[in-house]
Amino acid sequence: MIRLVLADDHQMFVDGLKSLLEDEKDLCVVGEAKNGHEVLELCDREPVDIVILDINMPGMDGIQTTRELAKRHPSVKILGLSMYNDRDYISDILKAGALGYILKNTGKDSLLKAIYTLHEGSTYLSEEVSKTLLSSFMKAASEQHAAEEKLSDREKEVLECIASGFTTHEIGEKLFISKNTVETHRKNLLYKLKARNTAELVNKAYKQRLIQ
Repeated sequence: MIRLVLADDHQMFVDGLKSLLEDEKDLCVVGEAKNGHEVLELCDREPVDIVILDINMPGMDGIQTTRELAKRHPSVKILGLSMYNDRDYISDILKAGALGYILKNTGKDSLLKAIYTLHEGSTYLSEEVSKTLLSSFMKAASEQHAAEEKLSDREKEVLECIASGFTTHEIGEKLFISKNTVETHRKNLLYKLKARNTAELVNKAYKQRLIQ
């Protein structure tokens, strides 16, 4: 028997999930929660196999709950649930420890497949979610390639020095170039990476894997 907790702050949606699952003989809904605190209390109180968890809940949201649940009950598997097919939501909850992510418009067959897949210890992403992540990955790869192409070798050297925390004077000494030349490269880097300041420049450089 797979023991489930349904976590969503909309009772009508929880009731809908329960009605979809009630005919499944090997599934049992052992608890309902309207927020993350209630999820943790339920999992502290009794054995739970899978939590089907809405990302947007009041108080403690789904991502915070996932992170805390992964620490306190690592054996409990988490299936993220949302109406948003958004890359940031998906990646955030997966990084927090969830094994799956489905959308609220998912049909019964996909929901059951997700539950059984997670119970076996594998990950599950609905088709729409997989497409979103793939599209995001391809876009990031394209941006990285474009950024690499438009930076000169000298600009990459200056970028590495900036990321390492070197001052303009130190960069000039290290690369044997004048202070004015360093500042020119810095301005060009800000323009090419569309960054407003040095902190944003370094952050974008790491995200686009221009520096390690």
